[in-house]
Amino acid sequence: MRLFVALRFDDETIDRLLELQEAMKNAGIEGRYVPRENLHMTLLFIGEYKNPDDILDLMEEIRFKPFHVRMEHIEKYRDLYTVAFSVNNELEAYVRRLRRALGDGGVPFDRKKFYPHVTMVRKASCKEEFPILPEDLSDFDIEISHVSLMRSEQGKNGMIYSEMGGTDTSKGENSGL
Repeated sequence: MRLFVALRFDDETIDRLLELQEAMKNAGIEGRYVPRENLHMTLLFIGEYKNPDDILDLMEEIRFKPFHVRMEHIEKYRDLYTVAFSVNNELEAYVRRLRRALGDGGVPFDRKKFYPHVTMVRKASCKEEFPILPEDLSDFDIEISHVSLMRSEQGKNGMIYSEMGGTDTSKGENSGL
């Protein structure tokens, strides 16, 4: 099964991302908009791996405490539009610990440089050059209290993501779902 580790967002943050998507549509950006249930920030892509319990066990060993992130700006990368996030020391330190734990545990993963973002539109095109969107993103503070191990499967209408388990400090412990 295809696996990845991600930050999933609360309803308020998802609503804000959907408002941004609507503004992007109104600005003339066409493409495949990521559906509400798939909006997330990938921390680490694992790919095909048969035993998610191995990964969940390793995630339980990693120190995690809640932190805050901020959206920074919208950008175009190839045929994607994304929302980029400000540099965050706690997030980057967690990703380093996660990579070290999985590497030490023998779990293969994509070692591309981590870039905190949320993909908003795939296969995007726009008649204008990069449209200017009237949204100031930096005033929106997001608390992260949960990191999820996710499974990705091809569905009839696109990818379906489901949570396999994760780290949740609101319960004071890591939790497998």
